[in-house]
Amino acid sequence: MASSSNSSAPKIMASTSTTSIQKRFKYDVFLSFRGEDTRKNIVDHLYHALKDKGIYTYKDDEKIQKGKRISDDLFKSIEDSKFYIIVFSKNYASSSWCLEELVKIMECQKMDEHTAYPIFYDVEPTEVRKQSGAVGQAFAKHEKEDAAGKWREALKEAADLAGWELKNTFDGHEGKFIKKIVGEISLELRSISFGFDEKLVGMETRVKDVVSSLEVGSDEFRMIGIKGMGGAGKTTTARAVFDNLSNDFEAISFVENVREVSKASIFGLKNLQEQVLSKVLKERVTVDSVTDGKNMMKERMRCIKVLLVLDDVDDIEQLEALAGGPNWFKSGSRIIVTTRNEQVLVAHRVNVIRDIALLSEQEAISLFSRYAFGRENPLQGYKELSGKVVRYAAGLPLTLKVLGSNLCGKDKHEWVDAIDRLEKIPLEETLKQLELSYISLEDEYKEIFLDVACILKRKHKAAAITILESCGFHAIIGLKVLEQRSLINVDGFGRLGMHDHIEEMGKNIVRREHPDEPKEHSRLWKYEEIVDILANDKVKISLLGTEATSCLKLYMLRGNSRILLKGLGKMKKLRYLEVFFANKNSESDPKFDDKCNIIARIVMKGLGKMKKLPYLEVFFANYYSESGLKFDDISQCFTNSLKYLKCRNYPFLYLPKTFQANNLVGLDMEDSRRMVQLWGEGGRKVLKKLKFLSLSGSELTTFDFGLTPNIETLSLKDSFDLEELCMPFSCQKLKYLNISHTKLRTFDLGLTPNLETLSLDRCAQFEELHVPVACPNLKILKLRKSSLRSLDLELIPNLKKLDLRYCDKLVEIKAPVGCLRKLVNLDLHGYLGFRSFTFYSRCEPKVNYSLLYPKKKVNCSSGTLGTLYLDGDSLDSCPLHPNSNLPKFKFICRYQEYLPSSVGNIEKLLSFGLCACTDFERFSDMICSLQCLQKLTLSGKNIPEFPKDLGQLQCLEELSLDSKKIKHLPDSICMLIHLKYLRLDWCTLLEKLPEDIGQLESLESLDLSFTMIKHLPDSICMLKRLKSLNLYQCSLEKLPDSICMLKCLKSLKVGNYDLLGKLPEDLGQLECLEELDVSSDKIEFLPDSICMLQRLKSLQVAWCCRLGKLPEDIGQIESLERLHLYKCSLLEKLPDSICMLKRLKSLDLDGCALLEKLPEDIGQLECLEELCLSSTKIKHLPDSICMLKHLKGLILFDCDLLEKLPEDLGLLEYIERLHVSSKKIEFLPDSICMLKFLKSLSVHCSCLGKLPEDIGQLESLERLDLSATSIKHLPDSICMLKHLNHLNLLDCVLLEKLPEDLGKLECLKRLIIKNTGIIRDHLPPRLISASSELLQSYGLPSVEAKEDKFLGHRRASSTNDIGTWNITVDNDNVSPDGKIEKPPRKMPSFSGLLNTLGSASKLKWPKNGYTKLSQEADDGL
Repeated sequence: MASSSNSSAPKIMASTSTTSIQKRFKYDVFLSFRGEDTRKNIVDHLYHALKDKGIYTYKDDEKIQKGKRISDDLFKSIEDSKFYIIVFSKNYASSSWCLEELVKIMECQKMDEHTAYPIFYDVEPTEVRKQSGAVGQAFAKHEKEDAAGKWREALKEAADLAGWELKNTFDGHEGKFIKKIVGEISLELRSISFGFDEKLVGMETRVKDVVSSLEVGSDEFRMIGIKGMGGAGKTTTARAVFDNLSNDFEAISFVENVREVSKASIFGLKNLQEQVLSKVLKERVTVDSVTDGKNMMKERMRCIKVLLVLDDVDDIEQLEALAGGPNWFKSGSRIIVTTRNEQVLVAHRVNVIRDIALLSEQEAISLFSRYAFGRENPLQGYKELSGKVVRYAAGLPLTLKVLGSNLCGKDKHEWVDAIDRLEKIPLEETLKQLELSYISLEDEYKEIFLDVACILKRKHKAAAITILESCGFHAIIGLKVLEQRSLINVDGFGRLGMHDHIEEMGKNIVRREHPDEPKEHSRLWKYEEIVDILANDKVKISLLGTEATSCLKLYMLRGNSRILLKGLGKMKKLRYLEVFFANKNSESDPKFDDKCNIIARIVMKGLGKMKKLPYLEVFFANYYSESGLKFDDISQCFTNSLKYLKCRNYPFLYLPKTFQANNLVGLDMEDSRRMVQLWGEGGRKVLKKLKFLSLSGSELTTFDFGLTPNIETLSLKDSFDLEELCMPFSCQKLKYLNISHTKLRTFDLGLTPNLETLSLDRCAQFEELHVPVACPNLKILKLRKSSLRSLDLELIPNLKKLDLRYCDKLVEIKAPVGCLRKLVNLDLHGYLGFRSFTFYSRCEPKVNYSLLYPKKKVNCSSGTLGTLYLDGDSLDSCPLHPNSNLPKFKFICRYQEYLPSSVGNIEKLLSFGLCACTDFERFSDMICSLQCLQKLTLSGKNIPEFPKDLGQLQCLEELSLDSKKIKHLPDSICMLIHLKYLRLDWCTLLEKLPEDIGQLESLESLDLSFTMIKHLPDSICMLKRLKSLNLYQCSLEKLPDSICMLKCLKSLKVGNYDLLGKLPEDLGQLECLEELDVSSDKIEFLPDSICMLQRLKSLQVAWCCRLGKLPEDIGQIESLERLHLYKCSLLEKLPDSICMLKRLKSLDLDGCALLEKLPEDIGQLECLEELCLSSTKIKHLPDSICMLKHLKGLILFDCDLLEKLPEDLGLLEYIERLHVSSKKIEFLPDSICMLKFLKSLSVHCSCLGKLPEDIGQLESLERLDLSATSIKHLPDSICMLKHLNHLNLLDCVLLEKLPEDLGKLECLKRLIIKNTGIIRDHLPPRLISASSELLQSYGLPSVEAKEDKFLGHRRASSTNDIGTWNITVDNDNVSPDGKIEKPPRKMPSFSGLLNTLGSASKLKWPKNGYTKLSQEADDGL
């Protein structure tokens, strides 16, 4: 056959560092065919179908240059192709060219990178394989040729490959046949490479996330949105997904810049519709109008499976015009929409909305480096500068690309200059992209955005809403809009945040109209600019009467405060002022004390000149004056236009007399320790508009609610002298009241119908809360550490959270049944009867018990289930009743309940436990009266009895009982017909079960471990649903044969050290058993019937010291995955049938002290991942062990007789852990260096004299332990182990030096060289460099510190100076016996924690501690 390169346009398949593709091919597919048979039919159709899918295909001979041998180009093209499609037809074998081509294809097919697929067009596979029929006739003319043999072999090999046969596929329909082939090839190509550009970093994960959301395999229509800030990579991600999936759809279209194009002209949307239609229908389409376009798209596209990307959508109208609804598209179609405005997606009911993730630090470094240096990492000497750029970019790909391109090829001086410029002049390309989101905002939202960017960033969202609403903005919807457009975010603590570049963009908007005149800016925040405006004489000229600045934030330094504050009063339109004075204690600096006095006066005078100021926030110095200076004799002034005033550390006694506060909505005077009242004498004013007031941390002794008739939020917390609240009977609008940590003794709630939160935390003198009328909206009540003796909750019906921690005088809680039906969280920690009491409730889907339990009437509210945990400790006495004879207990109580909670359980629990005296009869009645209890745990080593009427808990499904004193269970437990789980473990005196235990018809799990039970009731065989039975460390001497009737049993754990003698002979009847654990030193054999357990997955036989053998047919347990024979010390051999366990993943023979060998065919355990042969007598390992391709762990500790490891050990390509200790092994096989995934290598072999020279090829090795070996030197290649973090050379007494480059191991954190032959002169200079004084202080001989790279070209000059290292002795983690109790708080990078330079280097360890080295510089060793 003749072939050439008349092919479709290439689809570039570039790989990134994260993709697994190993080679890039020139062609995706090579077509091999006999021209005269198929060129004009199937091959032509197949070629164009592949081409239409973007699959680059090699076909025909039209472009082979004349005069060249056809085979030269042909063979090169075959080698340059990923897939081969061989079209076998009747005359294929008649062409020697086709046959030579086939031989070459089959040679390449045997390589990992190539795959061949045969198509049997008008012949059968058998004809090709045997050269019979039409194929035999065609081949006959070649019988006498020399190449006939290799051609026959090639035909046979090709016929044996998986492929497609036309007549047996889709009944011979060629069109469907070709579609199937193209689809499968397309899928193969996609699985090989995502087709990412080399400069796209971190894209694979992002693309996979989006592809996963698209659910491409589903036939349903699906639309997803990708949202994020400008420049974050939305378009790039969408394009990568589009390229990745395009071959799976009948038509594709990527519509770029929807926002820009649609708004460029009145025909914008119509043009976009025409673009989509033309691309999808593959013909030129025009429409008359947008409405006409909608109709045409709906009619023409509904029969086509489409992949459509709409990029940068910002208006619902655009989506309605281009992707109106699911009925526009064929099932299986996928639409991807990228946008900055989430609301557009929400309004269009997009299925899934995904946020685009910004780059991680490592991804950012990689992306920047590719643009700046053309490589993965920064060039040497540019690491620190690159880090500054990456930190500036804050994960934004656009910024990284622009800066990387701009800095490419520039020297360090230019880099430094460019980075300095960024601090003053933002990157224009980035800001231009980001500002598009701002431009589309409404005017009010623009103002809110600028306030957040310049002033309110990092404030709590609730506080920001209060401030903004006080100033007249619609803050809730405004912040939501900003969040939807990715302009702001809210962190996990509820604080407002935004990307650094968006903040920079907002500030740039404020500055740019008057870039050189900050005095004209609407918001001021830069200290230098504010100083320039306020401190210069020109202020009087420039700012006199100015109305430009509305917001100002100033962190004031003491040196120039007096001058700066004089200018503030001239800003007539200032609505937000935040001033922070330096924190200073006046006692230490009387001069500064005087300055604070003067500054405060200047501030107050200046503020009065701000006539239109709606919002003011001032931080005064945290000032505690003892010098007698007066702060209240000043004519203080605030502008009367203020709507929100915030002062921290207010230095005066009260608000200014001249301050009318007519418009004040919010007043925050927190931490104003000198303030003793709101108004001075004769200055009492009613604040009619005030809604929010905080006087927390003030010196108030009383507060009059009459001054704030419309107050909604009031905080007086930490006003330590507050003794009285003058509160009218009615406070209709009050919602939040915090009077925590005050001297208040009583409080009358009066008529407060809207109160939602009341906090009286830490009011140690508080004794009475009076609730005269119902508080229907009170949801949160905090009374922690109060002196309440009684609490009436009857009139608080909707309480959700109640905190009564450490109310140790509380003896009565009045809570009638049902009054706490909405309680979600209750905490009584430190309460008299409870060591801790926590309650919480949560919503769950309702449960219809009439359906769940149809045979019995169950007294449970629909949807209500409870979980109770009670753990009691006995006490010597009760503080309230020291003479009581009742047992004294204090309980840990945790109660959880699913809403709705109307059954009264919580009220019943509260009625119990008000003191430590425990009436167990009443206690039993209380527990058994709890309705709808699903789980009950009752624990306490001294509890004398369990509730007798447990049978009343009709809904109980899980019951755990634990007591060291109880010998019998109540018979009523057998009435719990819905019980599924019964745990009685650690009831160490429990001797027997109720005889009728078999009546627990729903029981699935029974745990009797660590009890004194000697026999099981006969009725246990009636537990037909029992799945798990734990009899570990019971006193059973034998298992009853009836246990074999438990047909549903999946897990059986049985055994004790010296009682159980054997297992039932018919154990194999447990047909569902999956897990069997046996331990007893009396068991001598396992019953043969165990081999009948076809579902058994785990068999663990431990401490069976008399077990001499396993059943010969153990290999019949075909599902076995885990076989552990721990400490079976008499076991001498394993049955050969063990090699039949094809699913076995873990084989542990640790402690089988007489075991001398493994079966020779152990390599047949093809799924084995873990093999432990520790403490055995094995002398050699079978060669077949190297066939265990999935083995990850091979453990050979204490195999003293093991003579060597297999030579082909390197064939265990996936092994991660290899641990061996032997007294006879002298060397490791060289093939060990082939273990590319090995992470941990531990070799404790005293005769081992050397390591393989190529040990550095273990590229994944993290831990290397060579302790107590006879190694004399380490190969230099060990310095290539770039992931090594732990190197243990303990007791390598013959080792005298370390490789010179060991200090280059950047990941090394722990190096142990105690008891080695290493002396100071043989320590690599890069490893550690120190002064003589320091070394001598730790017992090392004197050595002179040298200049090297590690020291930064300077000498170590003192005991604390080891380059950039600090050595400290940390005893915090050391117990009195010298043992480390917890790890260090911070592990140093190393090259590391030299754990260090042990006794061979004469390093003396601290007597009671350890040495920790921490690195403080960037570069490290």
